Parts: sequence; C-alpha cells; structure tokens
Amino acid sequence: MTADQMIDLMVARLVRERDGTRHRWRQRIGAVKLYPRETHVHCNWSISPTGSFGEIEAVESLADELRLRHPVLRG
Repeated sequence: MTADQMIDLMVARLVRERDGTRHRWRQRIGAVKLYPRETHVHCNWSISPTGSFGEIEAVESLADELRLRHPVLRG
C-alpha cells in the first residue's frame, strides 16, 4: 500500500464512521511521513493530525488500528 492509498482509506473510513466531508478529513489527517525501512523495521509511517481534540483522537485511533494491518507503506 502507498501513502496516498493509506490517506484514501483513512478518509473513507472517517467519512463513513464520523461523518463530515472528504476534504475536511483529508485536511485533518495531513501528510503521511515515511521513514526508511532500514531504521524503522516494524512501522515506517506516521501522521500528525490537526483539528479539534475529537478529530485528532479519531484520526490517531484509526491510524493505530491501520498500523497493525499495514505497518509498512511504499512511497
């Protein structure tokens, strides 16, 4: 899975589960930061969500869930 695909997956889940628009959730998620596999063997991506406390919690909770299934992303 690529970073763009991860964002698309997160946006779709957040719109379905938390309502709101695709544009708003995409802004709240921000960019996916990728790290080299050599230094981050178990999980090579992170995000830095923005927004209200509830929005940040929703994004981080979903990211934690998805990291278990997709720990390594391609560029």
